[in-house]
Amino acid sequence: MLSRRDFLKGAGAMAFGSVITAQASAQVEAQSSSPSRPNVLIFFTDQQRWDTVGAYGSPMGLTPTLDAMARRGTLFGNAVTTQPVCAPARACLWTGMYQNRHGVWCNGLGLSPEIPTIAHAFKGAGYTVGYIGKWHLASHSKPEQFGAVPKEARGGFEDFWEASNVLEHTSHPYEGALYDSEGKPIRFEGIYRTDFLTQRAVRFLKEVGKDPFLLAISYLEPHHQNDMNRYVAPEGYAKRYANPFVPEDLRPFPGDWYSELPDYYGCIARLDENLATILQTLAETGKLENTIVVFVSDHGCHFRTRNAEYKRSPHESSIHIPLVIAGPGFNRSLVIPEVVSLADVTPTLLDAVGLPIPPQVQGHSLLPLLDRRVDTWRNEAFIQISESMVARALRTERYTYCAVATDRNGATDPNSDHYTDWYLYDLYVDPKQLVNLVARRPYEAVAKELRERLRARIAEVEGIEVRIEPARFYV
Repeated sequence: MLSRRDFLKGAGAMAFGSVITAQASAQVEAQSSSPSRPNVLIFFTDQQRWDTVGAYGSPMGLTPTLDAMARRGTLFGNAVTTQPVCAPARACLWTGMYQNRHGVWCNGLGLSPEIPTIAHAFKGAGYTVGYIGKWHLASHSKPEQFGAVPKEARGGFEDFWEASNVLEHTSHPYEGALYDSEGKPIRFEGIYRTDFLTQRAVRFLKEVGKDPFLLAISYLEPHHQNDMNRYVAPEGYAKRYANPFVPEDLRPFPGDWYSELPDYYGCIARLDENLATILQTLAETGKLENTIVVFVSDHGCHFRTRNAEYKRSPHESSIHIPLVIAGPGFNRSLVIPEVVSLADVTPTLLDAVGLPIPPQVQGHSLLPLLDRRVDTWRNEAFIQISESMVARALRTERYTYCAVATDRNGATDPNSDHYTDWYLYDLYVDPKQLVNLVARRPYEAVAKELRERLRARIAEVEGIEVRIEPARFYV
């Protein structure tokens, strides 16, 4: 297996710019003098289910702004996270790599300053790079590490920084703090947290950011407020969504969806209103037509129906995420049906602005799918699961298959060389994943095929050969 230390000694220790070929370097230099290079703005939510979005079929009417952006741009119908937990998913998003390469396999582990990110690539190409909101990628074993992030731990976002390492621990919905580039607090009170982050982003767009720019706005909502153990919508919003539509995958299970959905939906409605503010600001500043806007979340939420908390499972409610991209190159009014991964976002954006994709990146550009060049697309997503269990999963266009290392501890062990069949769902006949088919005789051949495909992906991504045992007691 390629260890984190070995990787840092190798290609991964190089900044993105150092792997650019001479031809690509000339391309970047030529682009640096061109005012037409697109800006990139990433509107990043936390713990948002894909099916809360109208464009994905939600009947709640929560996201008119995002729905319009999807109609104009490109919607990825089967976008899947790489890890259904905050920090590992974020590291995958910003690096295009999986946990065994970037090293962040669970919450609390910091992303090494030596790991190249999207910010390093864009900065090397002359972009102004900025970050606002929740980071969650600096080490935080102590409360004093929850807030200000050391400069070397900011993943290359060096031009503009207003963030908190673990925002859920340095703020509440109507009060708290971000920290500036010098580690000084930027406090807010009496304003909803989502609105405050948007205010800071508007300031960047109007006063600070120079074209071309890469700006990531990382919202905490609709993530639950940890110390309150519940979701908190802005005042009055939960009442709007009392007695709401309940997704069918939640209805058969107890969980806490019955009390939390009104606030959860209220958080999402407010996020959409803030997206409208961001887009309006881009329009007012003359930047909208030349800005690629990405809407994405790190993972979903199953409301304690699949395990004792909200995520860390291979179910659609945890792994299926919203992904919509609009702007130059993406305004095609397309719905992409193929299965894509959160790890594909960074290489896609590099490709979209004409930057090379370094060999250490494990994700793939999605641009060929927009041109319907799909013959070589694998159409599956590889998922690593930690903390709740040590597991690996595949999400294909039809099946979700998961194998678990039953002798390993998800809180202490990043991987294993021995797994066992655990979940198998046929999404064609059971899209809500109510019936686990892993030990059903009619699906024995399907499980065998997926078992081998998962073994191959683990070998490819993690560099180790593993055993995956069939489920016992077939019926």
